[in-house]
Amino acid sequence: MTGATGFVGRHFIAEATRRGHEVVALVRKIDPTVTDMRQIEVGDIADRNDWSEAVEGADSVVHLAARVHVMHEQSGDLDSVYGRVNVEPTIGLARAAADAGVQRFVFMSSIKVNGERTTGEPFSNASKPSPVDPYGRSKLLAEEGLAEVATRSRMSVAILRPTVVYGPGVGGNIRRIGGAVRRGIPLPIGSILNARTMVSVDNLVTGTLASLEAEFDGSRVFLLGDPTPLSTRQLAEYLAEGLGTSARLWPVPVGVLTFGARLLGRGADVARLVEDLVVRPDWGALGLSSERLRSTRSTIIELGHSLSQRGEV
Repeated sequence: MTGATGFVGRHFIAEATRRGHEVVALVRKIDPTVTDMRQIEVGDIADRNDWSEAVEGADSVVHLAARVHVMHEQSGDLDSVYGRVNVEPTIGLARAAADAGVQRFVFMSSIKVNGERTTGEPFSNASKPSPVDPYGRSKLLAEEGLAEVATRSRMSVAILRPTVVYGPGVGGNIRRIGGAVRRGIPLPIGSILNARTMVSVDNLVTGTLASLEAEFDGSRVFLLGDPTPLSTRQLAEYLAEGLGTSARLWPVPVGVLTFGARLLGRGADVARLVEDLVVRPDWGALGLSSERLRSTRSTIIELGHSLSQRGEV
């Protein structure tokens, strides 16, 4: 697998190893302190042209490594920048895997392939891809390249499109909201009654492992998210419950909030807090029932407790 040292990768390796899988990590540089897992040094994936030795003997390949989405990024031709890391190495790795007789290739894509928001119907496998930024476009191009590899080989490809991932060790807006709640800072989100599908890292790992065993040929896309969406207000309230405090939420009208954000040049940031992004997950297609998945409320409460215990907020 690639991306072993990332947020999802660390959780995946722990659970996969616990279930008896032998994981070989393809890493930028060997970490001599890691002694419980085989590592293969591959350097910068954007510069790697030959993956044959790296995938030799593998039954499956899980590709998590990527140039991730960065807010307010403005450096040059971003489509080329993202493509160099997220598209070309992905297709090269898949071709090498197919030539080596790998049976299943799992690619961690993103819900950003579908778009940034939903209006009315949730995103599903029937939704037309509509990425709006270089990161989302790079993931779609990689998906299309993988589908072509699958049609030309006997290797099947599982393409996973998760929503925003959260869990122990998470950063970004979730940690910032948790920090504000912990310090008793009032948040102007009391009137936000949107609906956003998120996915706990535990559920994502469960889905990724299930995608290794799901029966299908060719390439197939799976949208992954927790069974129940929640609002930004609920997110703050559940984090507060885990932190052992109460969230101070001011009922600022959404229109006022978005107008003020645009004046300050933060319209895109606030849009993610007030707009809907709902997904119809494909757990059933992976042979998983809701009983095997963790609930959104309980995992966010647990996350708040974890942030407190670790001193991360």
